Amino acid sequence: MKTSRTVRAVITVGLIGAFAGCAPGGSGAEGANRYTSAERLPERRAHDGTTIVVGNPAASSTVHVYEDPRCPVVEEYERTGAVALQKLLLTGQIKAEYTFASFKDDRLGGDGSKRAVNALRAALEKGKFVEYHAVLFKNQAAVENSGGFTTDRLLKLAEKVPGLRDAAFDSAVRAMKYRSFITASQQAYRQTGDDPIGPGTPTIVVNGHNIDGGLYFANFDAKLFRLLVSDLHRNPGLWDVTYKPMKEKAEAEAAKS
Repeated sequence: MKTSRTVRAVITVGLIGAFAGCAPGGSGAEGANRYTSAERLPERRAHDGTTIVVGNPAASSTVHVYEDPRCPVVEEYERTGAVALQKLLLTGQIKAEYTFASFKDDRLGGDGSKRAVNALRAALEKGKFVEYHAVLFKNQAAVENSGGFTTDRLLKLAEKVPGLRDAAFDSAVRAMKYRSFITASQQAYRQTGDDPIGPGTPTIVVNGHNIDGGLYFANFDAKLFRLLVSDLHRNPGLWDVTYKPMKEKAEAEAAKS
């Protein structure tokens, strides 16, 4: 949902005025779990079998990201809001969860999304998910309508991640070893929200709150996204008293325009 310039201006002013204005700090027990680089962030597969968790497992706040590797809007998020998210993960107070969809293959043909999700799962086995995920979206251009990521391209891009390529990784990518993970992940995506075909990508959920509708554009502004996540981390009660009414007001204004 796009907002008009007027609505964007109103909600941006509202957001900036409402934010506490400080990112997660280094005090308390969580502050001791800082990470020096993205490569050092813990990464693992959650017990549900489909969610990939990145960051301090004990972090008290969670940003859940739903992505299809062929979706150009996801690439836009990875260039903007996701940059802020990575910095927040380094504080140790916030963790990220990823669920991967592959609906673009069904809608546009090809199997590039499925192959990319499979390769990301293979990278997780090597402890290289974070680095490979970043590489794929930095090199996503033109994959939406071209069939998506090919096996050869996925392996070539893996060379940009030191220590990723070996016989086991290459075999997993070529043989589509993680087909069951792909299918289960797409099913988990479809079961998110009220729409039976899935909520669309990217869908960003911060501590259970979907940043959509009148707040959706904040996902694509690194500064606003960092402030929003930080504020909901420090002041969870603000969702109901500030952000939810703000979101609904922006949607009502957009409906009138």
